[in-house]
Amino acid sequence: MSVRRAFMIAFAIAALALALPTDAFARAGGGFSFGSRGSRTFMAPPVTSTAPRPAAPIERPGAFNQGYGWSVPQPSGGLFSGGFGRGLIGGLLGAGLFGLLFGNGLFGGLGSGISLIGLLIQFGLLFLLVRWVMGFIRGRQQPAFWRTAGSGGGSFLGGGAANRESFARTPSATSPLQLAPSDFDAFQQLLGEVQAAYGAEDTAGLRRLASPQMVAHFAAEISENARRGVTNRLSDVTLLQGDLAEAWREGGSDFATVAMRFSLVDTMVERSTGRLVAGNPSAPQEVTEVWTFARPAGSGPSEWRLSAIQQA
Repeated sequence: MSVRRAFMIAFAIAALALALPTDAFARAGGGFSFGSRGSRTFMAPPVTSTAPRPAAPIERPGAFNQGYGWSVPQPSGGLFSGGFGRGLIGGLLGAGLFGLLFGNGLFGGLGSGISLIGLLIQFGLLFLLVRWVMGFIRGRQQPAFWRTAGSGGGSFLGGGAANRESFARTPSATSPLQLAPSDFDAFQQLLGEVQAAYGAEDTAGLRRLASPQMVAHFAAEISENARRGVTNRLSDVTLLQGDLAEAWREGGSDFATVAMRFSLVDTMVERSTGRLVAGNPSAPQEVTEVWTFARPAGSGPSEWRLSAIQQA
């Protein structure tokens, strides 16, 4: 195999990996961004010192449907949001790989004429294709209104800092919400309890800790792990730093969005034997995520439930 052909195969494989989404499986939520932030589901939460970059847009929106929340419509999918679009991308790149392997050029599998295109043109076409597709997908996933936000106010570290208040800058139909230290203690407790229940595959416990749509996502991930014959073991969850991004009231619900950096031991083991499949039980990982909690308006700290997770 020539150096040219080897280079082009490696590039095409890398492009295929970038263009097609991968399946994340570790910890509760699997590294995705999903859930409901009420009327702010498609708005970026303010950045904080814990999460200094904008959180990832929510990829799987839905209604906060515990009887006291907002219903957020599902946005229409783009050309490449479903199986057809991904299949199209995979087919094009797959044909390119086939052509490279059998000496016909990047798009030799699609026709003899294209196989005569030179190396630079092939490289450029593939680069432009991948760039256009990824730009299109990102554009479809952007929230309807991207907020340029600063820190929402107080911070907490392991449940301990004194200044824990924030007044949200809100659109109409919402009002700012002031939080108490006990609210932050509840957020820290929910972080550990959600991860523990998820690692134990305790869906009944998750129903006490999260909104129905979050539980549905968690249950789907647990079922997929079971189908693959593995289970996600989580332990030693420790909050390292947290910042309140914003807190507000809308309709009959209170919402609070918090950036949290935490460590945990995250492994995947084989169900039948307990054999370690992925992760290191001796090496905790550090993760930064933005969690949104919701409760009936005016209720106490014990009523907070996890409503959304976003990657930071």
